[in-house]
Amino acid sequence: MNLSERSCQSGNHYSGHSGKPQVNEDTLRTEKIQVERKTFIFTLKENPRGRFLRITEDVGGRRDTIILPATGLADFKQVLDQMLETYSELPEEEDGEN
Repeated sequence: MNLSERSCQSGNHYSGHSGKPQVNEDTLRTEKIQVERKTFIFTLKENPRGRFLRITEDVGGRRDTIILPATGLADFKQVLDQMLETYSELPEEEDGEN
């Protein structure tokens, strides 16, 4: 019996990347948006250590992920709102097709 088989039988699951046990996570909500050729997946999750937002960017099968503890969501939203406000005040972009 190899390590993976033993860990599955004991209820612990090991990630193929780091060898660390994965913590059981409950998904509370998931939303997905498509922006040009990128897909962004927002997943609000909970585990024994707390709640967090996982943001995954998928571009042609290549994925990058950031994890934001729920305690930082209000600050994250505040910065995002400020970025949106600044963006809305900028002159319109030229699309290069004219």
